[in-house]
Amino acid sequence: MVPIIDFANIIIRIAPSVKTNLRIAHNRTPPTKFVQKSMKLALYTSVTVSAVIFFLLARTVSIVKLIPIMLLVAATSYALMFIFILQSPKAEIRKRQREIDREVLFAGRYLLIKLESGTPLVNTIEDASKGFGISAKYFKEIIDDIDTGMPLEKALEDARSFNASKKFKRILWQLVTVLKTGSEVTDVLRATLRSIATEQILEIKRYSKKLNSLMLFYMVLGSVVPSLGLTMLIIMSGFLNLQLENTLLFSLLFLLTVIQLAFLIMVRAARPLVDI
Repeated sequence: MVPIIDFANIIIRIAPSVKTNLRIAHNRTPPTKFVQKSMKLALYTSVTVSAVIFFLLARTVSIVKLIPIMLLVAATSYALMFIFILQSPKAEIRKRQREIDREVLFAGRYLLIKLESGTPLVNTIEDASKGFGISAKYFKEIIDDIDTGMPLEKALEDARSFNASKKFKRILWQLVTVLKTGSEVTDVLRATLRSIATEQILEIKRYSKKLNSLMLFYMVLGSVVPSLGLTMLIIMSGFLNLQLENTLLFSLLFLLTVIQLAFLIMVRAARPLVDI
């Protein structure tokens, strides 16, 4: 077990982004255990893939040629799976980023209103953590750090450093700067929120332009090509005395379904999650 632990620590030293990604994703698994678990899962996957390939090729390939093939398959599958698992926290980071970006403007405006009313910064963040919406849980994480004895400035700095949203980082950075310099926060925060709102409007405009291209792509591949293609196929089959099998028609139907799903996925992925 000791060599595995040492090897895990070596990987963490070589790729410090693993520890950072776990922190940003708020994955409580210690980095060393995460790497060990990744190594084990990659090993299980490698053995499974190698066994399947072995039984598929055992009857057609000689043992002399099969051994190097199996070694290559095992090493490749292990490396790919290990890298894939190490990168898995990025999926949670992207999820957190989309969640925060969806409500970052409303969360910032809530902070601005509370601060303008004279509420202290700590109480403002605490009230935000008790509110509704997804952003409340991210403010709750800051309050939890403060409750453990961490200074407010350090808690905000950590929340900024290990936050998935660049927009939310800018708001937290203004709060950290105010604590360090003692300057007025409302004017700076108001300007930051105005800048974020402008960026979100530009994102919506860019999405509208991208959506026009996607609609053109959909009209060509989802409507024009299938209808004209099927019509031409029927006409050509009549001239050439070809019989259209049900398998071909069902295959075309399946292809159209895949195109429809691909279009929906592209539209959903391109849509900006903004609320103004």
